[in-house]
Amino acid sequence: MGVGQNSSTNRPQGSGNEDWEAIKGDVGDMAGAAVDRGRDFMYSAREQATDYADRRKDDVAQSVEDFASSLRESTNAFEERPNIRAIVDSAAEGLEQLAGSIRERSFADIFNDFEDVARRRPTTVAAVSVAVGFLAARFIKSTAEEMRYGSSGSRPARGASQQGQQGQRSRSGA
Repeated sequence: MGVGQNSSTNRPQGSGNEDWEAIKGDVGDMAGAAVDRGRDFMYSAREQATDYADRRKDDVAQSVEDFASSLRESTNAFEERPNIRAIVDSAAEGLEQLAGSIRERSFADIFNDFEDVARRRPTTVAAVSVAVGFLAARFIKSTAEEMRYGSSGSRPARGASQQGQQGQRSRSGA
């Protein structure tokens, strides 16, 4: 056997490292292409989502405005409590301004503003989110109860359904 030759292939010993470097280069090129495709996909997805949001923002603005109107109508229940009524009216006015802002601005502008506020004041954003969620839940619950029992206001007594169930059990022997 000669010096610098491999016993099985008759190639110089250095050619294995060259093949390894070529493979690493090919893998690096494929990874770079995959990253570029992923970026293109993300930009495309973001663009489509933004376009969709811009098309739907008028619907969102109308929903916010409808919620503000419902909130204003609910202030009739607070005639005897002017402080609460003022707060609810103020919230409704803020929602109406938000609806106008949604109509006037692009989705990207709105998202960027919200992101800036969330980064500067995360605690405030969390507190407002909890408060809005609580108020929305109460509003939905009261609306559902009104729809369930109608405007007559006749609701069954709290224990009436349980008493009826117990009576049925005793008659059936359960």
